[in-house]
Amino acid sequence: MRTSDKGFNALGDPTRRAIFEKIRNRPLAVVEITKGLGVSRPAVSQHLKILREARLITVHQQGTKNFCQVDQQGIQAMKNYLDNFWDTALTAYKLVAEKKKR
Repeated sequence: MRTSDKGFNALGDPTRRAIFEKIRNRPLAVVEITKGLGVSRPAVSQHLKILREARLITVHQQGTKNFCQVDQQGIQAMKNYLDNFWDTALTAYKLVAEKKKR
């Protein structure tokens, strides 16, 4: 399975998207991520595992806490996948615009 596939599949779950959005701007400790999600800490750990396996986050230990942050490699894989569609859409738009111009 491609990295982009794993990323899209991982973000298909609303809780994982919420976790991912929480850490979009800065690394957070797991305890901070858990706050306000309405799911148990073990459940959050399972979601983090899936996000990590999809290469959307990295986890590093600092003292007794685990910190999670966005993994740019996984994001880039998803972006590259979507760029293929964008290029196709732009080419199609260009063809339509050129036909109308004539």
